[in-house]
Amino acid sequence: MAKSTDLRVVGAALYFAPITTRVPLKFGTETVTSVTVARASVTVTGADGRRAVGWGETPLSVQWVWPSALPYETRHRAMQAFCARLAAAWAGFSGSGHAMEVGFDFQTQELPRQLASFNAGQPEGVEPMPWLAALVCCSLFDLALHDAYGRRLQLPVYETYHSAYLGRDLSEFLEPASGTDISFRGAFPRDYLVASPSRRVRAWHLVGGLDLLEAHELTGKEPNDGYPVTLREWIRRDGLTCLKIKLRGQDAGWDYERLTLIGAMAQAEGVEWLTADFNCTVTAAAYVNDLLDRLRDEHPRIYGMILYVEQPFPYDLEHYRIDAHSVAARKPLFLDESAHDWKMVRLGRALGWTGVALKTCKTQTGALLSACWARAHGMALMVQDLTNPMLAQIPHVLLAAHAGTIMGVETNAMQFYPEASAPEATVHTGLYTRRHGCVDWSTVTGPGFGMRVDEIPRRLPPPVVQCGA
Repeated sequence: MAKSTDLRVVGAALYFAPITTRVPLKFGTETVTSVTVARASVTVTGADGRRAVGWGETPLSVQWVWPSALPYETRHRAMQAFCARLAAAWAGFSGSGHAMEVGFDFQTQELPRQLASFNAGQPEGVEPMPWLAALVCCSLFDLALHDAYGRRLQLPVYETYHSAYLGRDLSEFLEPASGTDISFRGAFPRDYLVASPSRRVRAWHLVGGLDLLEAHELTGKEPNDGYPVTLREWIRRDGLTCLKIKLRGQDAGWDYERLTLIGAMAQAEGVEWLTADFNCTVTAAAYVNDLLDRLRDEHPRIYGMILYVEQPFPYDLEHYRIDAHSVAARKPLFLDESAHDWKMVRLGRALGWTGVALKTCKTQTGALLSACWARAHGMALMVQDLTNPMLAQIPHVLLAAHAGTIMGVETNAMQFYPEASAPEATVHTGLYTRRHGCVDWSTVTGPGFGMRVDEIPRRLPPPVVQCGA
């Protein structure tokens, strides 16, 4: 059903900002020392001809979205090229409606076509770009679209996810799992979101595989930039109560020692919760089960502190249909890399997964739909980081606050490149500094995502692509 508030996209611009990490970030089989942050502006218009511009941003985390033996730079350049391709596709897209409706139509109609065409044109020997990488490239435009929608109506965008603005209910986007009496007819995203979210959100700190834990591990080569270097320093400075521990998933001895070392420090420093993240490196449930059982028997308090386990198994869930019920019987088990969309969440639930880690880098539209599907089916939610700096941090924390997570939000850009967000921090200090174990989004006010871009003293380079109006 058409609405007077419907919009369509008439222009898009793309910007790239390279960032170097102050310390390396190790996860899975790869190490991150730099990242390109992709920023987009999207111009929209409605039937009355009024226009608005919205902003979106996502780090192009190549190693996370495209694990491969291909050289990093080959994958990096491909993702940048695909972002440029998508800018033109968004500017020329004819779909209209609420931002979520336009975003859904683009992702289901145009994005698969663009990805197939892009992959067909790649040089021989370059493997196809995976869907997760395509979603990340799409996400900055989708985020900008949601921001522009709210800005055009002069409303916070989270106040628009209901029937007054959406012409389609959730039954036109989602299908319930078979064998349930769940119905999405007459339901809208607002029905599954927190009505009055807290402005302070518990912060999870990432402990990477190369992160130093104690002062005796220092070599003298660490950055001397005024920020903590060891985990113990971070816990004390930021009052941290939640730690996410990156594991190898292919070395049980190392993983167990890492968990027990960090667990012991956590107990001593007043940390309350831990989570174990295997980053898709495990291929058998027994690996995780044996690790958890040993921890339960030898270190029951540390075992009790583990709130959930994150994505042990390969992210191609359709190919690696590993029965996860035995892991979930021990600890809540959350999809992350596998949770491309609600259909993958549905498959994960059938395989035994009990929770979903949402990410705005898979698009705001997709995150909302996955959240609604998961909530309706009794699955728990988290919102996980992509080491989001700058503008990317704002919708990321907003999603966590409104989705109602099992415990706060992962946020770690301040660990790896804090100065990258210095301009944004002049306006939103509480979003880029963790205090008393929390981030604070009280300064996020106004239409769209409330980013207040016009007040942020950031000088952008010329756009690498500018299409349409």
